[in-house]
Amino acid sequence: MAEILVLGAGMAGVAAALSLNARGHEVTLLDRRAPGQETSFGNAGVIQAEAHEPYAMPRGATLLGYALGQSNDVAVHLPSVPPMLTALWQYFRNSAPNRHAQISNTYSQLIARAVLDHSKLISAADAGALLRQTGLGEIYTKARDLDRAAAAAQSFARRYGLAVDVTDGTALRTEEAALLQPPAGAILWRDSWSCSDPGALVQAYATLFQARGGTIQTAQIRALLPTAAGWQVLTEGDTFEGEHVVVALGAWSPQILRPLGYKIPMVMKRGYHSHFAHPHPLTRPYVLMDQGVVLSSMQQGLRITSGAHLVGLDGPARFGQLDAGYHAAQALFDLGDELPDNRWQGTRPCLPGMLPLVGPASRHQGLWFDFGHGHQGFTLGPTTAELLAEHLEGAPSPLARALAPRG
Repeated sequence: MAEILVLGAGMAGVAAALSLNARGHEVTLLDRRAPGQETSFGNAGVIQAEAHEPYAMPRGATLLGYALGQSNDVAVHLPSVPPMLTALWQYFRNSAPNRHAQISNTYSQLIARAVLDHSKLISAADAGALLRQTGLGEIYTKARDLDRAAAAAQSFARRYGLAVDVTDGTALRTEEAALLQPPAGAILWRDSWSCSDPGALVQAYATLFQARGGTIQTAQIRALLPTAAGWQVLTEGDTFEGEHVVVALGAWSPQILRPLGYKIPMVMKRGYHSHFAHPHPLTRPYVLMDQGVVLSSMQQGLRITSGAHLVGLDGPARFGQLDAGYHAAQALFDLGDELPDNRWQGTRPCLPGMLPLVGPASRHQGLWFDFGHGHQGFTLGPTTAELLAEHLEGAPSPLARALAPRG
């Protein structure tokens, strides 16, 4: 019997396994695929030090535009909406200004730690070659949009102590050889880092975990059962037992927990990516603000990552957002040809409270949650791992207590 079983080998699960292992616990990591091969594989690879407030659900005309399919930021698969109605309604209520400000107070404390918590693991895993400390850019094609966003960004930066610059399109073109024509300009968030292969960074952390004595098992998880001695995990080919179990399965977490009586509403936001053989790598990732897509140079080529598609885990793929983003990017950048057979999709696990659930389950001893990171699992995995370990060892900080599951 292992002391601790961690279910899920994405950024959150691998980081949790590392943090617990570093404190002397015997840990076994379980997932159906190798570390970093699910949602953590396909994101934009940004450690978003600037993202001190979670994404709120818009109201008024913007929300109506999303519902009518008038924006490339968000697409909706209508048959998937009814199962998400409870989560969407709670998300809408929590997006009210006063409530969102309260949530952001906690969320900001998480983001403020993200780069430092990652940097410790990057150094220990000798993974520095995968990282860039060149910030994150937001590109605007219309001057009025840039002016409005720049004023808001500078106010936001003062509030949270961030470094931000505003540059015009001509200056940006001198920095980015791939630009075919200058946009109106860009906002550059200097504190954020980016990664040239997110899946490889998760794998590097997993290799460090193994080097420190941790165990990784590849198995399709079927069920989670309490026993007199702790927990039993049933897989297709074997059974694993542990005194404690950490559920870090991202969008699949509610499914594994539902038979135990935990009904966890979740908004499923699927994202898509593709790669292009661009001749001029970018200095940093860029968000095309008109289209809601991110362009980032990866080891595989230029990755274009789409916005949110509200669709269930088994819902149909819709690459329209990715295609629209490509056509918009093609007008600005020399992208090169799309690489064959590399389109990908993955689901961001978004909780309506906009904060991850991290800590002890409310009704079972030895059951721990570490999921619901939304758009920031890659950014926040090492931070929530430390908070989880604090809680498991009986000394949670106020921040750790703020993320603990209730009810």
